[in-house]
Amino acid sequence: MSLFNTIGIVAKRDAAIADNVNALVDFLEAREISIVADSGCAGLLPDRVTASDTAALCACDLVIVVGGDGTLLNTGRDLAPAGVPILGVNQGRLGFMVDVAPKDMINVLEEVLAGDYHEEQRLMLAARIERSGRLLKRLRAVNDLVIRNQAAIRMIEFETSLDDVFISLHRADGIIVATPTGSTAYALSGGGPIIHPGVDAVALVPICPHALSDRPVVVSARHEIRIRLKGNARSRALCTADGQENDLLDADDVLCVTREAQPLRLFHPRSYNYFEVLRTKLHWGRNRV
Repeated sequence: MSLFNTIGIVAKRDAAIADNVNALVDFLEAREISIVADSGCAGLLPDRVTASDTAALCACDLVIVVGGDGTLLNTGRDLAPAGVPILGVNQGRLGFMVDVAPKDMINVLEEVLAGDYHEEQRLMLAARIERSGRLLKRLRAVNDLVIRNQAAIRMIEFETSLDDVFISLHRADGIIVATPTGSTAYALSGGGPIIHPGVDAVALVPICPHALSDRPVVVSARHEIRIRLKGNARSRALCTADGQENDLLDADDVLCVTREAQPLRLFHPRSYNYFEVLRTKLHWGRNRV
């Protein structure tokens, strides 16, 4: 019996990818696999599939994301707690996470359905925003959690701690708390290190710090990171999860960050090579003979 009797399809809302999504539905129907479609997929193929909710996608054996990294990030935050594996077909720009090319989609799916694939478990972040010891909001992130000034041209002050150990008081435009997956995203442009996905660590990357010695720090994911916003009643900052979910912070609010209990499960072709992805996307070694 197949390991994948029910497969979900999450698609970017873009008419340009409708043909590929249609081909994917043809492929799965020909193999008598039950299909669960999200609203994006149903919007592209209204005569073929009906939109289902997140709960239905969480019950799938596999979910295929047809879109860009942003589509996968959003899907990952929703589905990771249910342990549903995700396979990404790249219909975006960069494609660090959605690594299957559309032209290879059918061949790769044949291999996956036959049990021939590479699985990765990616560390995710769980966070809570506290105000005067009271829980305001819970967040989850695949790539990163970012605190930055709400005012465009002013720095903010904030304290960082690891468990109960004080790290520093910072003056900067903000700070990025990045997973290894997110180390090649916003954190990379902020001067942070690239962290291999197999490393159980988190990067703390200040954004344009006032002190040039305020450098990125890599810490174990086993600890709790606490970031307290300093200032007065007029001090406000924006907390963002994966660049997609936003919440306002006031002075003395605390962002507490730990490892999410359930990692994100990603399926790749058997030939997947993380460093090949880096070489391709970051244009490394172009003159190598």
